[in-house]
Formats: sequence, structure tokens, C-alpha cells
Amino acid sequence: MNKIDIIPAIDIIDGKCVRLSQGDYNSKKVYNEDPLEVAKEFEDHGIKRLHLVDLDGAKAGRIINYKVLERIAGQTNLIIDFGGGLKRSEDLHIAFESGAQMVTGGSIAVKNSEEFESWIEQYGSEKIILGADAKDNKIAVTGWLEETDQELIPFIKGYTEKGIQKVICTDISKDGMLQGPAIELYQEILGELPELYLVASGGVSGIKDIEKLAEAKIPAVIFGKAIYEGKIQLKELERFL
Repeated sequence: MNKIDIIPAIDIIDGKCVRLSQGDYNSKKVYNEDPLEVAKEFEDHGIKRLHLVDLDGAKAGRIINYKVLERIAGQTNLIIDFGGGLKRSEDLHIAFESGAQMVTGGSIAVKNSEEFESWIEQYGSEKIILGADAKDNKIAVTGWLEETDQELIPFIKGYTEKGIQKVICTDISKDGMLQGPAIELYQEILGELPELYLVASGGVSGIKDIEKLAEAKIPAVIFGKAIYEGKIQLKELERFL
């Protein structure tokens, strides 16, 4: 079986571990009052990576839940990428100071490309991930509340020319719906950009979806709801690790 990096997600609102469906804040479901507990459980099963999203920050346009990041980084050895509301250099500074190894910029890359490019220059492509969220092949921003007219693949391509190597791509129509990931879309992206470290995000409904992504040679996958809803047992993931 092809290797695929397994990256569970913890989404945070009010310091708690939650999940939304299709980015809708009204669909919030709290899964655990303490995200650190969840992170430790992941680590106990051999997981090395974590995708941590500050949903309060995404809404507010600035980092909010950095204390949660600090606790998880301080009490686990997980490699954390952090996103949600990172708009200014100060936010990045706080995220890295609080223990993130990487940060993900989504809306900022669309709305203030100069700022985002300065981050790539300052921190390097190892630390900066491009978040490319798409609806009908068009980029969406601000916690998916706004759609743009930017085409997904040209958008990603433009940033690979500026040094980006890692991209988290979410097909919004799939996110939190447990109906399977957008494999064809990911294959299309990799067909154009074969060197890209592309992280599939959204739609994973069970272990079979991860197998399919691995077969399709997608480098990495982020998922959350399938774990929290019991559709994937952490034990099942061990063979991918």
C-alpha cells in the first residue's frame, strides 16, 4: 500500500473540541471539553501529526485559542500545524511561540497576497502551508462564508511559483458530511503539480476512504468527524503509521 500521512484534526470553539458541517457555525457539535485529552489519545495510538484549527479565530480574524495550542504543544510531542484567523505577522509570532511547527494561511493568501508572500519569505516553505478551500472549483474564504471567482488550480499554481510546497485542499461540499473525499479533484491537482505535498481534507467517512486516497497516491489526509463519530477507530489507523 502507498504511504499516506495521517493527520487528525481538532477544531476549537470556546476552548472545546468541536466539528462543523460544511463550515456552518450553527451546525456545531461539541465532542470533548478538553482538546488536550483528544490530542493525547491520538498520540497514544502512534499518531505524529495534528491539524489544529482555531474556529473562533477564523471568525474574528485574529488568533484566539493559542492557549489550547500551548497546552497541546507543551504536553505532547505531536507536530502541530495551526490555522484559523491568521492575518498578521503578530498572529504567526504567537502561533510559533505557542508551539506550532507550521501554520496554515487560507483567507490571507486570497485577500492579502503580499502579506502571505512575506510569511513564505520570512519563515520558509517548510513552515507555511497554503489552505486552499474550494466550492465548485472556486476558492472560498473567511471560514467559507465568502466565495471568490479565483479558480482553484491556477490559485495553487501561482503560490507554488512563490515557493509553497504544502497545500491543504478542502472541498467544502464534502466537509463534515462523511460522504467520501474529492479524490478526482486531488488527482487533477497532482496531475498539474506532481511535486506538491497535497493534503486532502474533508469528506472522509471511514477507513476505506483513506485506503482509496493512499491508492490514488495522495500524500496526506486530514479528517476529524469520522473519528469523533466512531466511524474510524484509532486502532484501525495504526497500520498506516
